[in-house]
Amino acid sequence: MKIAITADPEIAVPPLYYGGIERVIHMIICELVNLGHDVTLFANNDSSVPGKLEPYSSSENSKATIVKNSWLITKKTVFKNFDIIHSFGRLAYLLPLMPLKIAKLMSYQREPTLQQIKRAMILSKNGSLRFSGCSNYITKQILPVAPADTVYNGVDFSKYSCTTSVAEDAPLVFLGRIEPIKGPHTAIEIAMQTKRKLIIAGNISEGQQTYFDQKIKPFLGEQITYIGAVNDIQKNEILSQAAAFLMPIHWQEPFGIVMVEAMACGTPVIGLAKGAVTEVVENNITGYYANQTGELIERIADIKKIDRTQVYQVAKARFSSQEITQQYLNLYQKF
Repeated sequence: MKIAITADPEIAVPPLYYGGIERVIHMIICELVNLGHDVTLFANNDSSVPGKLEPYSSSENSKATIVKNSWLITKKTVFKNFDIIHSFGRLAYLLPLMPLKIAKLMSYQREPTLQQIKRAMILSKNGSLRFSGCSNYITKQILPVAPADTVYNGVDFSKYSCTTSVAEDAPLVFLGRIEPIKGPHTAIEIAMQTKRKLIIAGNISEGQQTYFDQKIKPFLGEQITYIGAVNDIQKNEILSQAAAFLMPIHWQEPFGIVMVEAMACGTPVIGLAKGAVTEVVENNITGYYANQTGELIERIADIKKIDRTQVYQVAKARFSSQEITQQYLNLYQKF
């Protein structure tokens, strides 16, 4: 197939540090190319992928940039015999293509804006536009107004080291943006209550320095450490040596790729049952989820009951690059 894939312009594909969606895009492109498909990516100029790259002229987030990027995608795909345009970027990038019969798949990795989807469906040529969500939590929001399927996110399992056993005093790990909705302060509470060591990794989100200074920094020391943003090598190292990965979120998480990254290391996930956490984690098999922090604290004692080899095997069967890419290929055939 001849496939065009679009990303948002702000972050390169693949990213060095933060950029979950961009990692998924890179994973899918690599697998598609390995399968012999002709892939063109529209993305940040610093991107590096197999296949062809059509770089955006700017990584800014402005109305003028959206218009420029939309025009680039349109002129490079119209009448170029693409079988499908698969968008992981802004739905607005596809607007000029809506009236055309070319197949268009819009994949949502975040909360969808239903009004925009309704407008797109009105503008689109009948049967040429479909949607996918990265979890049932997202897809169920889209289904009342447009055709949609769930395709979970995944990772390239070859990039992670599965550790079948860890030390008795192995630390807990929190990895994510440092901001209240991600729950690093709750991870600290869990570590303090269970007397376990905790490694906190991730970038401090813009405008969240005060939160870090007040809710995280006072607890740092020998038991709880903050190591900042990590690259893929560092991420693999801390996750593979962790007793468990903490996902104590305080928002409706659309997916949470880092949970799969932890499982790819054999590390069980312990998280609050919000958003897609209950879809990604299989209770008592790949980890535990609960409605209250107190329940998570109690579950820490049960970590040793989880078979880390099974965590890896179950996660690989569900979230490998091969499995996820095949599911997208199956969706392409629906047009």
